[in-house]
Amino acid sequence: MLAELVKVASDNPPGDCQRHADRAAQLFERLGFSVERHKVPDELVKSVGMISATNLIVRHTFGPGPTIALNAHGDVVAPGEGWTVDPYGAEIRDGWMYGRGVATSKSDFVTYAYALLALLALGEKLSGTVEIHLTYDEEVGGDIGPLYLLQQGVTNPDYAICAGLSYGVVTAHNGCLHLDVEVRGKSAHAARPETGIDALEAATHILSRLYSLRAGFSKQRSSVEGITTPSLVIGLISGGINTNVVPDKIVMRVDRRMIPEENGADVARELIAFIETSAREMPGVECSVRQLMLADPLKPLAGQERLAGALQRHASELLGEEVPTHGVPLYTDARHYCNAGIPTVLYGAGPRTMLEANAHRADEKLKIDDLVLATNVVALALYDLLSGGA
Repeated sequence: MLAELVKVASDNPPGDCQRHADRAAQLFERLGFSVERHKVPDELVKSVGMISATNLIVRHTFGPGPTIALNAHGDVVAPGEGWTVDPYGAEIRDGWMYGRGVATSKSDFVTYAYALLALLALGEKLSGTVEIHLTYDEEVGGDIGPLYLLQQGVTNPDYAICAGLSYGVVTAHNGCLHLDVEVRGKSAHAARPETGIDALEAATHILSRLYSLRAGFSKQRSSVEGITTPSLVIGLISGGINTNVVPDKIVMRVDRRMIPEENGADVARELIAFIETSAREMPGVECSVRQLMLADPLKPLAGQERLAGALQRHASELLGEEVPTHGVPLYTDARHYCNAGIPTVLYGAGPRTMLEANAHRADEKLKIDDLVLATNVVALALYDLLSGGA
């Protein structure tokens, strides 16, 4: 099943994910599940820079009780260069499957499907509902995936488990702010630079101020294991007209990561004001700052310990070693469940680190044994949560 999911490309961008959703629905139906298809309106899809997206939901109600959502995303980053295998080939070498999305997070389409099948095979009376949410916009923020499903009232779970790795339970992660900064001056001949206003000189001043601000982040440390300090990167710069012309416009993209103790809206407001103030220190320069994305951190909520405890207990028993809870410095669409007041953790199929999985790099891979491990852990944890044993 995982191989079939990997073989269907769902790179985002460009975000043309309809074909993958169709294939995933077909595979789930072959397992005996009823699949709800929630097509995202075209205008919303285009608003996040995608071409097509249909969210899928599988539900099974065992009886009255809590609803537990299991969320994995089917969109992936483009393969890029450097692969030694076909990125859509799902080739297996020495017990590892290779392919784009095999670890993050097409694997958890399978983890969650077979965990639910395991519960159904028991034939026992359990209390509650399991929902599998398969979405297609994690790489662009999750607004038309989990957030859309929650806002439309399609789902209202009591708990959420989102795609993760097998050797740790993630209880918190960083947030992320993306800004587009446009610095405008006035062009002039390079032989008479004093007749223009150098946008690159102004941008350099803003950059210097930003890097000074970043240096102070080392004093602001998170209390969450696995997360250190806030960070800031200027990841993209473009502008200028020609070698012999004073630059009239420079555009920069800023990435600001927030630790769980920070508030996203406050960080955005303060950073935008900081950039605008820095620009005003350069005479004649105009500067506009546009917020491209604000992803709040994933923060611990009351009730999260039930999820984390059940997963941690069974993973530790099956591995024969302590499986920790921890935070991660990246961000995911799991935050949308958290923002809706739903206790949320990340757990699924994958090695000890994203680096080991080659996530977002060439030769992304997943150990087949870890897929089996994660499936067993999720099934056992769900059993505890739905039988009152946790």
